[in-house]
Amino acid sequence: MAHAKQQHTYLAILSLALLTFIGILNETSMNVTYPELSREFAVSLDMVQWITTGYLLMVTVTMGTTAYLLRQFTAQKLQLVAVAAFITGDLMCALTGSFAVLLAGRLIQAIATGLSTPILFHIIFTEIPRERLGAMTGFAGMVISFAPALGPTYGGWISAVTSWRMIFWLLLPFVLVSLLLGQLFIRNRPIGNQQPFSYGSLVSLALALFTVVYGLALIGRSGLRWVVLAWLVAGACFFALFVYVNNHGRSRLFDLGVFRSKPLRLATLTYFNLQFINIGISLVIPLYAQYVLGSTSTVAGLILLPGSVFGALLAPFAGRLADSQGFATPVTFGGVLLLAGTLCFALFQPGLTPVLIMAFFIILRIGFNFAFGNTISNATVLVAAQNSADVNSIFNMVQQFAGSLGTAFLAAVLAIYQNSGAGSLQARSYAGGRFDYLFLLAMAIIALAAIVVNYQLQRRAAHR
Repeated sequence: MAHAKQQHTYLAILSLALLTFIGILNETSMNVTYPELSREFAVSLDMVQWITTGYLLMVTVTMGTTAYLLRQFTAQKLQLVAVAAFITGDLMCALTGSFAVLLAGRLIQAIATGLSTPILFHIIFTEIPRERLGAMTGFAGMVISFAPALGPTYGGWISAVTSWRMIFWLLLPFVLVSLLLGQLFIRNRPIGNQQPFSYGSLVSLALALFTVVYGLALIGRSGLRWVVLAWLVAGACFFALFVYVNNHGRSRLFDLGVFRSKPLRLATLTYFNLQFINIGISLVIPLYAQYVLGSTSTVAGLILLPGSVFGALLAPFAGRLADSQGFATPVTFGGVLLLAGTLCFALFQPGLTPVLIMAFFIILRIGFNFAFGNTISNATVLVAAQNSADVNSIFNMVQQFAGSLGTAFLAAVLAIYQNSGAGSLQARSYAGGRFDYLFLLAMAIIALAAIVVNYQLQRRAAHR
């Protein structure tokens, strides 16, 4: 009986991992089609990037509801809603004749990923024994990290062989497989929640996220002017409002009290920077390869594939290493490799070729995968069991928000340089890429510093 239950749990995890993988693959699969979409729909690059940035933003907002939803509804019902949202949005994107409908379809699809990812981690954290937690979160980390880097490869190949619309059509059969497995094997029950849903918290949080991301995206059109600063200030105000409403209302979206733990705050900063670098460079590399190196969309996408594969294959090993040696070893090792990878892009940019980009990306991706899944696993053991859903929701929001900021900011910087009018498009794109690579290097330095301080604090606490 216990063995059968364990098998059902693994199949439930598989169903959600498949839906999460498809959703995140879809998240970045359109990155290599930006130049084509810009021509087809007659919109600028900084506008086209909203099909990725908007997707990430909607995923982030949806994830903000999951701490409440997972206490209130069965994961099986939530998975059904997620699949329905994905199919609806997918068909809108595949059949659209306008950019507005394409963007709307992407936002509806994003609801699916916003639900499936936290449900995946929730089942892992509540159904998997502590001694196998690292290995299973390593598996989940493999899915989350492999998919965004594979997305441009998939999108580039499809758009080169046929229409970019096939990117959406080919995903439908896999979504139906996820639906079947999920409805058969997801069996966990909600713990219940007597408090009403905090709509005020959700609205204020959504406004905060949108205004910050939109403000950064405006840089690509207007530069760092007062209107950009006004949007960023508005975002800060909405975030302050969210904190107040969440802490003083009749109910909370999630418990922000978990941030009283300094190691948890450092883990959150690490997680944010990891995903900012991961999603950001997955956008920058294909665009840089096309605009600067003159690569085709297929080559631009394939550059990311080896690193994605190596990193994904090593993620479960990194989780098992955490189970046996503790979290500090794989996370610190990952932070060092992440820094080495971003440093290579910054130092050797003048001589970059597709082969060199591929090699540097392999280093970066291995580092990312050693650190990513283990960071959220470590965070869940830093809080009481009843707060695991809060940490799950917060961290999944953080990584998606980091991705949306990464795509918005790095694409905006590239757009500024491309629109500067000085020199050829290739030279202007090179200059924009230079800024992006240096910025990602700075993010990697901050991530490694946060990792080192975090585990020093945890070691001291353990010896008290």
